[in-house]
Amino acid sequence: MKPVKLKENIWWVGGIDWDLRDFHGYVTQRGSSYNAYLIIDEKITLIDNVKYYLYDEMIERISHIIDPQKIDIIVQNHVEMDHSGGMQYLMERIPNVKIYTNAMGIKGLKAHYKKDWNFQEVKTGDIINIGKRNLTFLTTPMVHWPDNMVTYCPEEKLLFSNDAFGQHIASSERFEAEYPFNLVMEEARKYYANIVLPYSKQVQNVLKAAASLDIEMIAPSHGLIWTEHIPEILAAYHDWAYNIAKQDKALIIYDTMWKSTQKIAYAIADAFENMGIHIWMYNLQENHISDIMTQVINAKYICVGSPTLNSSILPTVAAFLYYLKGLSPKNRIGLAFGSYGWGGQSVEIVHNLLGDAKECGFEMMEPIRLQYIPDKETLNNVTKQVEDNLKKYMEEK
Repeated sequence: MKPVKLKENIWWVGGIDWDLRDFHGYVTQRGSSYNAYLIIDEKITLIDNVKYYLYDEMIERISHIIDPQKIDIIVQNHVEMDHSGGMQYLMERIPNVKIYTNAMGIKGLKAHYKKDWNFQEVKTGDIINIGKRNLTFLTTPMVHWPDNMVTYCPEEKLLFSNDAFGQHIASSERFEAEYPFNLVMEEARKYYANIVLPYSKQVQNVLKAAASLDIEMIAPSHGLIWTEHIPEILAAYHDWAYNIAKQDKALIIYDTMWKSTQKIAYAIADAFENMGIHIWMYNLQENHISDIMTQVINAKYICVGSPTLNSSILPTVAAFLYYLKGLSPKNRIGLAFGSYGWGGQSVEIVHNLLGDAKECGFEMMEPIRLQYIPDKETLNNVTKQVEDNLKKYMEEK
């Protein structure tokens, strides 16, 4: 359990969660890490913490560098328990240490741990001197909790970015340059899509504030530390925060009972392919909704299909649609489709959930609602209908 040196007298001392496979309801096939950082200066400073069951791992890493009781300052960027769970045990060792966080952070830590520790409130723009270095703070409320903030060290050009720019990756590598870059970006996109996306307006404000900082290293609370690809991750965050979707990307998401809705899905796929638009097909029986969201984040067209079951939609489709609504992607084109035997309510339900301003608020194409098993001619008509809709949409744009 050794620490990893980031810069002279700055160390990663966090914990690696190799077995994590579920986080806030989305699947984390690659595990995760909880990153804490130790700065050795006149005032020894620990930035952030770890999940409670990785506390011993963090302490062992710190102990390779200094006696943990010599820590003078804790900077707590976020109170959520994967960031602060180890703090309750650390405070038993160093009960009088100063804890720097914002007003909502103080409120949250008191509510979590029922302790009145030595809290020091900070606001955006506040600076504390720890010796050769200074630390300055930027509160980032609702990215993604009310207490969130980031910490910047100007002397090191180092941003401790909290949840921003994070990924759920468990690995021995600590820097993104040491790991396959396409996988780092995939996990960063998945993290944004499943956690940060509803707060994109707040992220826009943070990006504007961060633009004035000289940054050569970004140290997030999860995953790998950014050194060589900072322009790429900043550009990606800009696109995600401003909901910039790819005009040539469509998702077709569905569940099916007797394959009729699936047949419609593939007829829709033919239309997009004929129009030169790339497609991703997702059967909800086989794909987790959090993996689908990783593609939703930059897809312009979102097509969702369900047969009718008990005058409603299939539970898998309902789960996806309400998950989608909660994450609130904007500026998308929607299409509802499905088959039925005798009721037929599913398509209208999907159409309304995607299109209603109080729900997802997508711009909707003409829905597709078919009874029983569609034959080849009917499916060809589906393809033509979708093509015609796409042509009209593209001409208007």
